[in-house]
Amino acid sequence: MLQATVAAVAVAVLLLGFPLAFFGAQYVHDNDLDSLERRTQTFARAVDRAIASGDEALASEASVAVATGGHNQVPAHATVVYDGRTLEAGDEIQGRVEQRAVRTSEGALVTLEVSYWALYWQSMRIVLFVVAAALVAILAGVAMAVIQANRLSAPLVYLAASAEQLGSGQVRPQMEESGVEELDLVAAELARTSDRLASRLATERQFAADASHQLRTPLTALSMRLEEISLMSDDPAVQEEARISLEQVERLVTVVDDLLTRSRRAQGGTTEAVRLVEVVRQQEEEWLPSFESAGRRLVVDIPLDTYVLATPGALAQVLATLVENSLTHGGGTTTVRSRPGRSGSIVIEVADEGEGVPDELAPNIFEREVTSGKGTGLGLALARDLAAADGGRLELSQRRPAVFSVFLAGVPHTLDPRVVLPAGATVSSARGRKGKRRPDGA
Repeated sequence: MLQATVAAVAVAVLLLGFPLAFFGAQYVHDNDLDSLERRTQTFARAVDRAIASGDEALASEASVAVATGGHNQVPAHATVVYDGRTLEAGDEIQGRVEQRAVRTSEGALVTLEVSYWALYWQSMRIVLFVVAAALVAILAGVAMAVIQANRLSAPLVYLAASAEQLGSGQVRPQMEESGVEELDLVAAELARTSDRLASRLATERQFAADASHQLRTPLTALSMRLEEISLMSDDPAVQEEARISLEQVERLVTVVDDLLTRSRRAQGGTTEAVRLVEVVRQQEEEWLPSFESAGRRLVVDIPLDTYVLATPGALAQVLATLVENSLTHGGGTTTVRSRPGRSGSIVIEVADEGEGVPDELAPNIFEREVTSGKGTGLGLALARDLAAADGGRLELSQRRPAVFSVFLAGVPHTLDPRVVLPAGATVSSARGRKGKRRPDGA
């Protein structure tokens, strides 16, 4: 809207203002030349009257004053040549001049000269006035556009936040009416859709919980029965069959758990307006002792007013994985920083000063079971899935030294995050921190 308004005003200025300035300046210039012509004619008549009356001054003081520069007149230099005499009045003009000469009926030659640049400045005043008026018009247009854009952008951002929450399966309170009929219709329909989807999601989640319980119970019982058969029988063939069957049951339990986990993940995240510095500071407190023990530094550079749309626990887990990966595989100082991205996004970067990621490992670093030999190969894959579930992405933006970037949606600084989305609670991802941790990095 701001661009459209400025473009419309600029077109109006180009089509109307500049032609007006040109023709206005030309009109003033022509009018000044006509005024010089009239002053010359008037002074010539005064000279004729003076000659006829025998006045050697050839003109009265009033006539000379009008000719050489009266009220709002461009100063002029007057010259009268008569009967071998030359009489001059007014200051001599330096430089380029505009002049008008008249031969009177008494035989006198009357000449008036004015500065060319004085007349030119008279014309330029009109151009400057039009330019100033154009600037005022553009500024007024921009001010009105900003007011209207703010009036429309806030409801749109709130609609986007409500839609994002709707996608994550959370029921959002209805928005207050914005006064824009089209936006209010969309908000009302979004609220109705939210109610319907919330009911369906609740049913699906209940079904998933019931299915998990119903499947686990008989599978557990079957596993116990097979173990009893294996212990009670002395026949090696029976024991071997019981062992194989038990492995099949355990594999089936793993498949059921994996399918239920994927189903829950497919339902979307539970993103909230999270103050980024709180999550990062918590990770700093948890990991700083490990870095100090390794003789390394952990530096945090996060602005206090940065908010992102993310699931608090998932974001904490992603950052914990990247920091641990840097501690295990990197070197030097590890820096966690954030910067604005495109289209209002926030980029969180975890960088160190180590040797970086090997070229043969970099293309597949986020795939499961891909590891350099110091980890399980699951940490970065899980972190990537957690970021994707919140509508973001995790990338290796630089190989040497390694820089991992997490791209998340940001909350505009001009809007109150507590209004857009409820503030999220910081969730620790380092349960059992005192015990041994296995590196999950690649």
